[in-house]
Amino acid sequence: MKNIFKSIKWLLFWMMLAMTFCGGIYYFLGHQKALEFMGGYLIELSLSMDNLFVFVTIFASFRIREHAQHRVLGYGIAGAIILRFFFIFFGVHLVSRFEWILYLFGGILIINGLKMLKDDTGKDPHDSLVIKIVSKILPMTRSLSGDRFLVRGRDGKRLFTPLFAVVCLIECSDILFAMDSVPAVFSVSTDLFIVYTSNIFAILGLRQFYFVLEHLHERFAYVKYGISIILVFTGMKLAGLAIGWYIPIPESIAVIAIVLALSILISVLLSGRRTARL
Repeated sequence: MKNIFKSIKWLLFWMMLAMTFCGGIYYFLGHQKALEFMGGYLIELSLSMDNLFVFVTIFASFRIREHAQHRVLGYGIAGAIILRFFFIFFGVHLVSRFEWILYLFGGILIINGLKMLKDDTGKDPHDSLVIKIVSKILPMTRSLSGDRFLVRGRDGKRLFTPLFAVVCLIECSDILFAMDSVPAVFSVSTDLFIVYTSNIFAILGLRQFYFVLEHLHERFAYVKYGISIILVFTGMKLAGLAIGWYIPIPESIAVIAIVLALSILISVLLSGRRTARL
């Protein structure tokens, strides 16, 4: 319980830091840019919950202990910060040259949002293509060795541990996640500075967010439906631009915040009733 409160404290710290940065944007760049940052941050933070549920499944499947989880998430977040820059940089430049790509992004978000409604809890991370490829390419031990990525075998040769394969899986899952979250942020802004900083501030709090969800994920069982609605909404917002349908950013922020809050509230209420029956 002490660890949960510590994670919540740090999560609130990163959120307050993001709001302070948003205040700086408001002061130096104006009201509109501050709204764009807030919208992008809220979209990224809400959609990241789905990715964190995937992390919970991966760590549980490979029986990764908490101290090793910290290290894996640290490398995962560092990698995400670097990869997101290139992803967003090229995405913004593509959108600036080919505006019709926004409509394509919108259609993809709608499809992915609807796909999310399907129950995919039966997937085993051990069957991941990433794990299979890494295991075949790199010399690897069969068992974990604490939080180490490399160990020496009996013959003195360096061997990778399954924890390194898990890092690769985490990074690849984040790339797949970025294919949804970054285009979703484009629904409120195509400014490179705004899109990147809103992503980064949401990412910086992910490690603490993960450890909160790890202990409480059973109480957030229905949040994925809210995330699905947010994906469909942002997809419709992008696709709607093709016919001149525009939703102002304040209204977009309100819709996303309400959907996320309701999905969390419904999850907590229904999970509480289910627990009481048991």
